[in-house]
Amino acid sequence: MRIKRSVNALKKRRKIFRLSKGYFGNKSKSYRIAREAVMKSLNYAYIGRKLRKRDMRSLWIARINAAARINGLSYSKLMHGLKVAGINLNRKMLAELAVNDAPAFAELAAKAKAAL
Repeated sequence: MRIKRSVNALKKRRKIFRLSKGYFGNKSKSYRIAREAVMKSLNYAYIGRKLRKRDMRSLWIARINAAARINGLSYSKLMHGLKVAGINLNRKMLAELAVNDAPAFAELAAKAKAAL
């Protein structure tokens, strides 16, 4: 008895069309083109997840640098001062303090300055 693939093939196509929903023109209508578009977009999404981490870190550094300069330090001096003072705060939390709690950040900057 031969094996008929219609059910599996349909499921495979349906999965691709579900992922390509909302794409413009043939990218959502034609299976072959939709498959290429979906593969490309999934690849972009994978790359984007890596890039987002990079982008966020550079944003945090920019925010910390701006707040540090308000307190009379450069970013590198602030980070070195914090390390010498034994204050282990990651960049995400430092940026959060810089944006939402300026007095607390100023206190940290003062401790970093004193440790240098």
